[in-house]
Amino acid sequence: MPVQEEFMTQAAPYRAELIAHCYRMLGSVHDAEDLVQETYLRGWRAYQQFEERAALRTWLYRIATTACLRALENRARRALPTGVGAGSVDPDADFTGNSGDHAWIEPLPDSLTPEAAVTGKQSIRLAIVTAMQELTARQRAVLILRDVVQFSAAEVAELLETTPASVNSALQRARSRLAEVAPGEEDVAEPGDAALRELVDRYCAAFENADIAALTELLRADVKLEMPPLAVWFSGRDAVTRFLNSRAIADPGDVAMIPTAANGQPAVAEYRRSDDGVLRAHSIHVLSAGRDGISAITVFLDPTLFATFGMTATR
Repeated sequence: MPVQEEFMTQAAPYRAELIAHCYRMLGSVHDAEDLVQETYLRGWRAYQQFEERAALRTWLYRIATTACLRALENRARRALPTGVGAGSVDPDADFTGNSGDHAWIEPLPDSLTPEAAVTGKQSIRLAIVTAMQELTARQRAVLILRDVVQFSAAEVAELLETTPASVNSALQRARSRLAEVAPGEEDVAEPGDAALRELVDRYCAAFENADIAALTELLRADVKLEMPPLAVWFSGRDAVTRFLNSRAIADPGDVAMIPTAANGQPAVAEYRRSDDGVLRAHSIHVLSAGRDGISAITVFLDPTLFATFGMTATR
């Protein structure tokens, strides 16, 4: 078998976890896919010089992490609207030019999240990935490599060309900072699988039937709604439902809601009928659901995400 062909065969099983790794670093699924493609290209070119001094997986993580750190140089952190301004209570707010100058977090389909461990699933949640962007790029790398990928301090030190003492110091600072900005365990506790499926089904039905009363029943009193790339966001059940009722709810039959999953959370792909009568890709809703209802709705108004979720542009 030619060397490069051997590389692709041996490296292929790691693609999904490398995408998840780069996504945690960058907060963008599109950028993560690009950098994993770059990682494989660099690995393919250098494989003849790879003498198996380290495991192939570790070597790939070295290439991918280096690519992420280089990409993050002089780049503003990605965020969500709740992190860049105060919430609004005015459903008639002017959205013209309201996208701001921010780079926004993107959702990651669960199909690209291979981790089965609880640590891996929790660390991919939208709120956690957003909180990670508050860390320096190097602290982020150390935290992910140690706490998610489960490399030893010595392995991370070799990968980042530093010392175990430096790794442990950066890890302590990263954990401390993340504890300040990330939600607590009680904020991410979800209902059981059956209850969660029922909640998502009711959410979809409420949108498809234009039933604002049914939708209101699903929302917590402190629910938040954000819609990147719009910088405006809404806080509180009254403000959220007034906005949805006046600006987002369509006529029955004009919306199709397809359940999916993103960031280890329930998600929904929304198709909306356009002027030509065709149901077209509109947005991806990622839901944060607690035992007492939906606490956050993040609607990504980016139809290009549908291809990443393996979904068609029309229905």
